[in-house]
Amino acid sequence: MKGMRASQSMTFPAFQRAALRGLAALMMLLATSVRSNFVFDDDPFQPVTQDETVAVGGVVTLTCSVKENDNSSLQWSNTAQQTLYFGEKRALRDNRIQLVKSTATELIITISEVQLSDDGEYTCSIFTMPVRTARATVTVLGVPGKPVITGFEDAVQDGGKVTLTCTSSGSKPPAKLHWYRDQEEIQGRPDVVESNPDEPTYTVTSELTLTVTRNDNNALIACAVDHPSIANGDKRTEQPLSVLFSPSVSIQPESDLPREGEKFFLQCVGNGNPEPTAFVWRRKDGELPPMAKVDDAFLRFESLNKSDNGVYECQADNGIGTGEVTHTLLVQETGVNAADPTAMSPSSGVDHAVIGGVVAVIVFIMLCLLIVLGRYLIRHKGTTHSHTTLIRHKEIPRCLSHTRTDLIRHKEISHTHTHTHTHISGASGGLITFRDCLNS
Repeated sequence: MKGMRASQSMTFPAFQRAALRGLAALMMLLATSVRSNFVFDDDPFQPVTQDETVAVGGVVTLTCSVKENDNSSLQWSNTAQQTLYFGEKRALRDNRIQLVKSTATELIITISEVQLSDDGEYTCSIFTMPVRTARATVTVLGVPGKPVITGFEDAVQDGGKVTLTCTSSGSKPPAKLHWYRDQEEIQGRPDVVESNPDEPTYTVTSELTLTVTRNDNNALIACAVDHPSIANGDKRTEQPLSVLFSPSVSIQPESDLPREGEKFFLQCVGNGNPEPTAFVWRRKDGELPPMAKVDDAFLRFESLNKSDNGVYECQADNGIGTGEVTHTLLVQETGVNAADPTAMSPSSGVDHAVIGGVVAVIVFIMLCLLIVLGRYLIRHKGTTHSHTTLIRHKEIPRCLSHTRTDLIRHKEISHTHTHTHTHISGASGGLITFRDCLNS
C-alpha cells in the first residue's frame, strides 16, 4: 500500500503539470484571439478594424466598430501605444490627427500629411471585462522621386555605343524602372536596389546600353518609375539622343528649266549632325565656267550659256565626314517651252508627247477622209452631168428637125456639148423651145 501511495503521489503532480500547460496554452490562444481583428460571431463586444495603405503626404482613415456596447468607451492608440482618442476626447496633441465620428459603437479618426514614421500597427481597445482589442496595420508608401538620367553629356558618333543610367530615390517598397525609346519599351539591365541609411526608403538604379545610328538622332529616350504610390501611371524623364554623323547631300537648282542669258544658281544642301559648314564645287569634265562663282553652298551663274552644260559635283564637310552628289546642267535656248517651264519635267514631257502623237494621227486621218470624199464627189458630179447631156443629145435632133435654124443650133450643141447650155442660152428664144421639147 505504501508503494502504491508513493506511486500515486509521484504520478499526480506530473498529470497536474500537463493540465496546467494545456490550460496555459488555451489562455494564450484566447488572448491572441481577443487582441486580433478577427471577428467572432458570438462576441458582439469584439472591436473590428481594417488595415490601410497610404502614400507619404496623404490622409489615412482609421475606423473601429463593435456590434454592442455596455457603456464602455472605444480608444485608438498609435504604434508607440500612445492614446490618440478616448471616445471623443483628444489625448495626444497632434493637429494632424482629427476626430471624424465618436459613438457608443464606432470611433473614426483621420491622420493627415502622413509621414514614414506613421507606418506600423494601431490599436483599437474597448474597456470591457476583459479588455478587448483589435489592430490595424497602416502601411506608408514612400513616393519615389522623379528619375534622373545621366550619360547624355557627350554626343556619340554614328555606330558608337552609349551607356545611360537612370536613378530614382525615396521609394518604399523599392520602385521598378522601365526604359523607352520613342514610346516603345526597351530592355535595360536589372534594377539595382540600395536602402537609404537615414530613412526606410530605397534608391533604385538601372543602366541601358545602346548602339546608335544616324536614325537615332533626336530619338527620345525615357526612364519611367513604376510604383503603387503613383496614382496616374508613372513618373518619367525624357531626353533626346544626340548622334553625330556625316552629311547626306543633295543639289537643288534654282529652276527646272535654266535658259541662256538668265541668272541661275545651284544650291548644295547637306543634312548631317552637325550641319555641314564647308562646301567644294567641281565640274566633272573640266574647270568651272569663268562666269560661275562659288558662294559657300551656292554655285552662281551670272549669265547662262550653252557652254555651261555639264555635270557639277558638290562635296559637303561637317567635321565628322563628307558627302558628295552630282547634278547635270542642261541650258535651254531662249524661247523654247518658255510658256510652261514645268513641261520639261520627265513625266510632263512624256504626257505631252503622247497627246501630240494622238492629235497628229487624228489630223492625218481627217485629211485622208477629206481627200477621199472630195474625189468621190467630183467623180459623182461629172458622171451625172455627162449622162444628162447624152440624153438631151438624143432628144434634140427629133425635137429640132422642123426648122433649119434649130438644126444649125443642134449641130453646134453636138459639136461642143460641154458648152451646150451656153449656146442654147445665147440663141434668141432657143432656151424656151429646147425645154419645151425635152418636156414633150
